[in-house]
Amino acid sequence: MIIRAPAKLNLCLFVGPARDDGLHELASLFEPLELADELSVAEADGPEDEVIVEGVEQPDLTARALAALREAGWQRAPLRIEVRKRVPVAAGLGGGSADAAAVLRLARGEVEGLRAIASGLGADVPSQLDPRACLVVGAGEIVEPIPPPEEHGVVLIPFEQGLATAEVYAEADRLGSTRSEAELEVFRRKLRDATVEESSPLAYPENLVNDLEPAALSLRPEISGALEALREAGAARALVTGSGPTAFGLFEDRAAAESVASTLQSSHPGAIATAPLRDGEAS
Repeated sequence: MIIRAPAKLNLCLFVGPARDDGLHELASLFEPLELADELSVAEADGPEDEVIVEGVEQPDLTARALAALREAGWQRAPLRIEVRKRVPVAAGLGGGSADAAAVLRLARGEVEGLRAIASGLGADVPSQLDPRACLVVGAGEIVEPIPPPEEHGVVLIPFEQGLATAEVYAEADRLGSTRSEAELEVFRRKLRDATVEESSPLAYPENLVNDLEPAALSLRPEISGALEALREAGAARALVTGSGPTAFGLFEDRAAAESVASTLQSSHPGAIATAPLRDGEAS
């Protein structure tokens, strides 16, 4: 069995105060992308589960997700799961969380409380149990589906060296980049209003802000060059996604994104053209 684990794009990220558990309140719009890891799932040759993720040390979130299912009583025969990475690692694109969520989907209908298990694995995992456009609030555990966006293209510029999410949040706290709960609630309402009907995120650019971007730029100043390259190439909006370091630009459609990614290869050879995943396209 081959299952896909789509990357997720944070179209925006408003960050509020830290909670008692150390996590921050937030408001964000997520959209899954056509860019996706592929998981090959088969019965294991031996009596134990085996998880292999190319280029990633074990145990990673994929192995932890499978172990969590076993702890919850999942009785399926031992599995061998191989993950072919297409989503850059530690890039702010949720690749590891997507892989974990894909594993949890294997037990849908067989294990109770998958969403609680997902929350225990990481803040981004619940939103990727059902890859679709959504408004994410709380610390990532509250997922509100929104209408799928109209067509648009995305160009990603990842970096070979990733950024640790915890370090970026700590830097945001140091810089004072976070918002009060009252401010955060204002943006939650604005995002809900902007996404009531199917529309392109290009229709509400004033809401496309990432409060973690100053922290990511503080830790990795070279990101600013990628953002400038996207803007010069005609991006309607260019931001850091999530905790970074990946920069992304929004374009009118997939064809425009492919043209820009091709042009940028000389200066940013890792540039990737992609587009939003339509509902129902993820396994």
